[in-house]
Amino acid sequence: MSEDYSFLPPLQAEIATVIGLYATMKLAAEWGGCEIYIPARAPNDHWLVQSIGREAADGLCAYFAARIEGDGRRAHHGVKIMLPLGQASSREKARRQAVELLDKGASLKEAARGSGLHQRTIQNILARLRKQRA
Repeated sequence: MSEDYSFLPPLQAEIATVIGLYATMKLAAEWGGCEIYIPARAPNDHWLVQSIGREAADGLCAYFAARIEGDGRRAHHGVKIMLPLGQASSREKARRQAVELLDKGASLKEAARGSGLHQRTIQNILARLRKQRA
């Protein structure tokens, strides 16, 4: 059963199914609202690898390369995409803040108060993160 990322804009939800919520949120935080180029393969010093890590970058590159090949074209090159800011960017910012607080060891209550989100929302975010990082 796949994760429900319906709270994200469609392209970000699609990306999250490939690289996970954490990497997607990180990518959106750094590059949301910008047109970005996803290469067929990214070298170690590429901004994408530096931003979301080798494993997530490889997954994203392979995913978009496969989509290009599926269109009847060979994947020698990558693809440009307009990365959305996110649905209600303030909510996205709050979710990113919650993830950062949790990564720093904050309790559920501390992450809820620090991000302005409901504590149950924090529990759901934490559950997704634990699943992805397992």
